[in-house]
Amino acid sequence: MVKHQAYQPILITDASRSQQDQLHSRQVRYVVMMSIRVVCIVAGAILVGVKAPLLWLWLPLCAVGMVLVPWLAVLLANDRPPKEEHRFGARRRQRHLDDTPPRSLPAERPHPVIDAEP
Repeated sequence: MVKHQAYQPILITDASRSQQDQLHSRQVRYVVMMSIRVVCIVAGAILVGVKAPLLWLWLPLCAVGMVLVPWLAVLLANDRPPKEEHRFGARRRQRHLDDTPPRSLPAERPHPVIDAEP
């Protein structure tokens, strides 16, 4: 028995990223930000060691980098993309889909239907 149902195609550009891909990008972002913290610590130590001019300006900047960057790194590492129903574009897209009538398959390209029941 072949059933022809109206369908709404799913665009690959609308597909969300996989959980593993999201986790990997958050891990990379965390490592990069913590590397910036290490650079701030090393730069602060070198500036103190060589008694650099304008030390009063550079040390607070390095201290802010050492305190603020790890805090931001943790926040961004724990962040995830918004759920689909909370995204503005998804609501607008859904409203558009509700207004348009469903399309049916073209007659010249029938597709096989696999039915689990005999």
